[in-house]
Amino acid sequence: MQVILTAVGPDHRGLADPIVHYVTDAGANIHEIQMYDRDSERLFAMLLRIEWSAENGTIADLRTHMNEIGKRKGLSIRTWSRDEHDRPPRLALCTTYRPEPALAILRAIRDKRLKAVPAVMLGNRDACRGVAEQFGVEWHNISGPGGEPDNDRMVELFDQYDVDYIILARYMRILPPGTCWKFAGGRIINLHHGLLPPFPGFRPYEDAYFHRMLTYGATVHFIVPELDAGNQIINQSTFTVPPGTSLEKIKRQGESDHEPNCLLEGLRRVVDREVELHFHRVISKLPTAD
Repeated sequence: MQVILTAVGPDHRGLADPIVHYVTDAGANIHEIQMYDRDSERLFAMLLRIEWSAENGTIADLRTHMNEIGKRKGLSIRTWSRDEHDRPPRLALCTTYRPEPALAILRAIRDKRLKAVPAVMLGNRDACRGVAEQFGVEWHNISGPGGEPDNDRMVELFDQYDVDYIILARYMRILPPGTCWKFAGGRIINLHHGLLPPFPGFRPYEDAYFHRMLTYGATVHFIVPELDAGNQIINQSTFTVPPGTSLEKIKRQGESDHEPNCLLEGLRRVVDREVELHFHRVISKLPTAD
């Protein structure tokens, strides 16, 4: 089965060797390896995508050995596989102000249109607390005094609730590189309320309107450390408005209906294992038609 290992910690020599040596000595095949080393931040990060056979031991055994290496080397190591448990994937829904994307996901799960479990909802504002309470999902506010997120607390919650995928459902804060690396390999999914790559940033509706665009849209993509969405796009959809349509009406149509549907389809593709992220590129897992 496919297993993703991520290791993050203060940079110094000899961090990668014990991890790589252990998995190869155990008989695993390495399909992907990426390493990050920034001297200015003194941060080391590594991702390994491996093929792990039951003959090598259980995933729990592998996790135990990785945790031991992490303790010796001062690394935060995570061992994750979609195939470890015979259950639907567990989701963490991250929000700020807009409730519609999270609401669309929870409705789809309730109606059995999305085969997943909403493990936890969290936000750097309380705007979506009522949505969590409506669907009986545990809620956590992770904000500081000015709405700044407590990123360490976020990571603790992701681990505490044993989440498989982190959904940034119009979460309007940038995750730090360390968090992105800890859950790298296609586990963080973001809804961007504009078309990428032409309209990035926090105000894509306004930017497109300024350029007199008649076509607007949304983009669902995997988050990868230090890279903008390009080859990481899972789903992208558009809607067209007549000339003279006001910005207020455009935003209302996009935020209330279009964005949630775009996110839901992108998430479904991941949950149903139609796509995965390999080497920062989205690849199709479905057989090609003759």
